[in-house]
Amino acid sequence: MPRSAPLRMLALALLGACSGLVAADLPLSGGHLPTRWDKQVSATAPLPEYPRPIMTRSAWQSLNGVWDYALTDAQATVAPTVFVDAIRVPFPYEAALSGAERKSIPGQRLWYRRSFTVPAAWQGQRVLLNFGAVNWDSTVAVNGKAIGAHRGGYDAFQFDISAALKAGDNELVVSAWNPLKVDVPDAQVLGKQRRESGSIFYTGATGIWQSVWLEPVPAAHIADLKIVPDLAGGTVAVTVVSEGGAAAPVTVTVRDGAKELAQASGTAGQALSLRIADAHAWSPEDPHLYTLAITLGTDTVGSYFALRSLALGKDDQGRTTMLLNGKPYLQIGALDQGYWPDGIYTAPTDDALKYDIEIAKQLGLNMLRKHAKVEPDRWYYWTDKLGMLVWQDMPQAYGDLDEAARAQWVTEWQREIATHVNHPSIVVWTTFNEAWGEKAFDVPAMVALTKQLDPTRLVNNASGWDDKHCGDIADTHAYPGPWSGKPEAARAAVCGEFGGVTMAVAAHRWNETTGVMGYGATLKDGWKVTSKYQKLLMTAWKLSKEQGTCAFVYTQITDVEQELNGLLTYDREVIKPLADIVTAANRGTFPALPPSTATPDLVPTAEEEAVLWRYTLVKPAAGWTEAAFDDTAWQSAPAPFGHGMGGVRTEWTSGDIWIRRTVTLPAAIPAKLDVLLKHDEDAEVSINGVPAASQGGYNDGYAAVPMSAAARAALKAGANVIAVHCHQTAGGQGIDVGIVAHE
Repeated sequence: MPRSAPLRMLALALLGACSGLVAADLPLSGGHLPTRWDKQVSATAPLPEYPRPIMTRSAWQSLNGVWDYALTDAQATVAPTVFVDAIRVPFPYEAALSGAERKSIPGQRLWYRRSFTVPAAWQGQRVLLNFGAVNWDSTVAVNGKAIGAHRGGYDAFQFDISAALKAGDNELVVSAWNPLKVDVPDAQVLGKQRRESGSIFYTGATGIWQSVWLEPVPAAHIADLKIVPDLAGGTVAVTVVSEGGAAAPVTVTVRDGAKELAQASGTAGQALSLRIADAHAWSPEDPHLYTLAITLGTDTVGSYFALRSLALGKDDQGRTTMLLNGKPYLQIGALDQGYWPDGIYTAPTDDALKYDIEIAKQLGLNMLRKHAKVEPDRWYYWTDKLGMLVWQDMPQAYGDLDEAARAQWVTEWQREIATHVNHPSIVVWTTFNEAWGEKAFDVPAMVALTKQLDPTRLVNNASGWDDKHCGDIADTHAYPGPWSGKPEAARAAVCGEFGGVTMAVAAHRWNETTGVMGYGATLKDGWKVTSKYQKLLMTAWKLSKEQGTCAFVYTQITDVEQELNGLLTYDREVIKPLADIVTAANRGTFPALPPSTATPDLVPTAEEEAVLWRYTLVKPAAGWTEAAFDDTAWQSAPAPFGHGMGGVRTEWTSGDIWIRRTVTLPAAIPAKLDVLLKHDEDAEVSINGVPAASQGGYNDGYAAVPMSAAARAALKAGANVIAVHCHQTAGGQGIDVGIVAHE
């Protein structure tokens, strides 16, 4: 919880607020929903691992830890003179692990301050100040001298601070403003962050949220690497981008473990090709990495690469599909939003960051779609090392963007690709998600730009809904699904989101009192989650064989705040379904489930098994909802009724349908009940002639609607009649109904 210490803050203000005073009692807490890794977080030196595994240096100094902070108006350009509180970097302002844990501050600028000393061994070298990511508009000053500014919440940036340094202590001041702008012409790229958490949007992550560090370099040094593997040719091309040494000599050495395989010399800016004998291909099943040692003058960095290929090709039936290492490869993945209850955008430890990938692999997944967020470089290192394919989204901006906002979007997208292009696990770039942010935006041009920036990977122009018929992938979102279009001559067919099976686990929720967001009824036990998941994956594997759909992305790997459709709870403590059944399903086998120990639904829906209803498409006579009404002239067929939505057993395409069903209830009926409604569009439900529930519009799954007190009173042991009217205007349509005990 946020600290309240007005007397201490006043004392600090009078004393000038030095870092030591504030750091002394900064709490270390995982907040109201901690994770198992919180106890491993260092109070003064969190996330101590080298932050950039794709280009390492042996000499460096972490600046993670306790900083002073203060707030000003968002437009302030001068740091405050007094800093009266402390924050733990690199956890964002809103996170419990930051020690602040306060609400987002879109109207204020967050100022950080700390001191540091440059090691004596760095004498005579340039000193680079690195930021993994700061959300969203930031400035940097050292010893009162402005160093630079940066806009963009998801990309790393760096400043040479050598000219501003002095002997002994140096003062570093960083400011950050996260406006959380949505649905305005100058909206920022912000992904799922919101000022207030709700539905499929979550808590903002203001300020520094990735590691900050210093490293010494010579005047002529390595600034970047471009690594291009060629599996077919058994080579890797390495280009060294230099700073201050345009024609400096370069040497690149390839090793496989301790064994040196190849070495090449040339100059900076020149692509050096190295042949790899007996090339060992990288895949999720065999994530083999080679290491690199690169020198430019006196500067040396380490890196790594993998030999693997990506392309579109044909399967054994001549359908366009995605190839990995020259062969069709079915990708079974999950949506991964990268949120944490204790750190918001920032995993508490490196082990925690790695865990999500490890558990995904244990559950039989071979792909993660990194959705609406870009992770720290170490996350991609673990996907490279552990073997997990990655589909990387561009985080969304929203609304009809003006010219300046589009230019900023393009700048951030270019940086995202440039800073992640060397990670072999990334196989797909996704420019846009659904219809978010691309109104009047030139999607074909953005796809072409992406191909120009990285011709080695596949490009998904829009994941779901708003396909502009360009790029390499035709992507369908289907809840619960899955389904997809058919493969095209030059595009593979995928289901980029499906499922969303919802289950709330008490004591493992972000907020026990708020509503639950999901894509169907909230289930009460893991057996039902398992059963639903198995059926979804049966459909996926059938689609892959019969139609050629070559990738599926289940929503999602973990719960996120109020969205409770994860395979795991938000704190990663509970795997909701039976793990062995899920693993088998993801790998294409479907063993029988063990007997369920759960109490069966009072009136099951037709989702699991066909249920017969009487129905008519002609408006019936008055009294049709009454138990005594004669419906023998109506037709009989199994629900769900509908068209253009998943799970339909009886086609219904007219504007209205009326359905009736007689159910037998036991003597013991729960006091409070919910009506489960899958409806598109307006639905009205009566029981024994008494209105029980109604819902307008449509939903993607089964919504639990509280049964009216009058309808509950009308229920009796023995025969009862459920009567439903559904009205449809446009698009897909469908209706199915059940009754369950209210949770």
